[in-house]
Amino acid sequence: MIKNIKLRDGNDYPKATLLVHDRAGNRAQGFICGFSIATGAAARLVSGYDSYGNICGQKNTKLEAIPNSGMDHTQRKYVFFLDPCNLDLINRKIKSVALCVAACPRQELKTLSDVQKFAEMNGSALCSYNLKPSEYTTSSKSSVLCPKLPVPASAPIPFFHRCAPVNISCYAKFAEALITFVSDNSVLHRLISGVMTSKEIILGLCLLSLVLSMILMVIIRYISRVLVWILTILVILGSLGGTGVLWWLYAKQRRSPKETITPEQLQIAEDNLRALLIYAISATVFTVILFLIMLVMRKRVALTIALFHVAGKVFIHLPLLVFQPFWTFFALVLFWAYWIMTLLFLGTTGSPVQNEQGFVEFKISGPLQYMWWYHVVGLIWISEFILACQQMTVAGAVVTYYFTRDKRNLPFTPILASVNRLIRYHLGTVAKGSFIITLVKIPRMILMYIHSQLKGKENACARCVLKSCICCLWCLEKCLNYLNQNAYTATAINSTNFCTSAKDAFVILVENALRVATINTVGDFMLFLGKVLIVCSTGLAGIMLLNYQQDYTVWVLPLIIVCLFAFLVAHCFLSIYEMVVDVLFLCFAIDTKYNDGSPGREFYMDKVLMEFVENSRKAMKEAGKGGVADARELKPMLKKR
Repeated sequence: MIKNIKLRDGNDYPKATLLVHDRAGNRAQGFICGFSIATGAAARLVSGYDSYGNICGQKNTKLEAIPNSGMDHTQRKYVFFLDPCNLDLINRKIKSVALCVAACPRQELKTLSDVQKFAEMNGSALCSYNLKPSEYTTSSKSSVLCPKLPVPASAPIPFFHRCAPVNISCYAKFAEALITFVSDNSVLHRLISGVMTSKEIILGLCLLSLVLSMILMVIIRYISRVLVWILTILVILGSLGGTGVLWWLYAKQRRSPKETITPEQLQIAEDNLRALLIYAISATVFTVILFLIMLVMRKRVALTIALFHVAGKVFIHLPLLVFQPFWTFFALVLFWAYWIMTLLFLGTTGSPVQNEQGFVEFKISGPLQYMWWYHVVGLIWISEFILACQQMTVAGAVVTYYFTRDKRNLPFTPILASVNRLIRYHLGTVAKGSFIITLVKIPRMILMYIHSQLKGKENACARCVLKSCICCLWCLEKCLNYLNQNAYTATAINSTNFCTSAKDAFVILVENALRVATINTVGDFMLFLGKVLIVCSTGLAGIMLLNYQQDYTVWVLPLIIVCLFAFLVAHCFLSIYEMVVDVLFLCFAIDTKYNDGSPGREFYMDKVLMEFVENSRKAMKEAGKGGVADARELKPMLKKR
């Protein structure tokens, strides 16, 4: 049912109907979790169950045609595997008989006599229920019904009541790739000891990267002009230097004497000379085209610098924007924890079925067996939904900042006001945008899975087609992500639904293609330099601190951990900065179209952007054209009322 909701700006628009489907999706996710709990999956997951379908730590009901089922395991609270090291890597489970026992063997049991003594002293029988402890050393079936010797020392896994070997060497198959890479356990031990010994330093350096990222978001507006000119100079010097070196090599090769070389060497020299000539000509053409592009876009680079300067002011007026990555990360972690818990429930849900060995497995039959597919789709969709909520929140807050003439009249918390509008009016828009991304991401992931499974088996043509499809879907996903982000900004400005906002955003992006290209290339490279600066600074501090640490010899792994964390933190924070710049650009496009600075049509923009417009006007007047420079490129997203 579609109903009109009236916003504070007087616009009436239909609330996105996909919100209904999003809520239905959330209810379906809740149904999967509830169904798993109702069918006993939660109890089987937490308490564990034996090979006969009995849940440990409670009384059980008899299962038809299943021997040893329906036992009272009130005193037997732990799951014990007769052969815990027999792993089925394909089906991801332990191929061993599971029993409920009263206690896990804390010490290694080397003989059946040790197993018998353990049962008599602790009341924990480690052999099959059909075998009494007094028969462990005398029965001919002990080799089958008792655990594989020697029984490794084990301890219960917290909260999950499984006896797991203390020495995980029997799980070496899982670590085969790591062991092959390290090739020496002593190296692995030194790496791990280095991490454990330097954990305080690692924590301190991670906090340093966090502080540096937050500081850089504030001061980047002061160094944006310097970064742009450094980038320009490096590009010019690099292109000129590369082209000059190629022509120098070509001239040197051409002047080299050819009388003393053999005919075969002469042919090779001529091929190299021809290749150098092609490379030099290509580099020259590239350099000329690059210079022309920089000449055309030099004024638009000024807009990028101005936007970065204003973005720095936004963070000063809206300090809660700095903490936006924390809330998003916290929401994602909560959802992922819930998703993993439900996935584990699904692994133990269903009806008891007797397998070929005569043991019990729990399987779902009928249409419900495909619930985990829907669960995977829910993981992608809701994760994208949470990220889209962050984008909409940032867009709403920055739009409020931009279109408030007197910044002293800003709401007390523009971020919370934006969250309120998101929850009341725009959840359907966010749900539809995230759903579109999900529709593109799922086929790409399926193709990637097929490619990994067929690796080394498919022919060259099939491999090329698969990689091309994966690449095209990846490019489409990136383009849609960028369009969605701008659609959320258009929604925050116009209060229109997703499709209308996406159309308006697409039109204005196409009409300002050169500006968009400049902002994304120059701006993204500036932010990349910021990430490199944070990683290098954190890494340098790590080298200086770890160099004085004498408790271990290998500190490569701690330094890698610190640098990876620093890059992750810098990426999270500077991506918020990038969002702010993109939102400011659309606001600037609207402002320059509807206002010209005359009385009654004053600009909303910051003084820095005003200077850019004034400089553009002067340049146009000097050229004899008049008008607001570059504003002719901008067309309205709104219709006049």
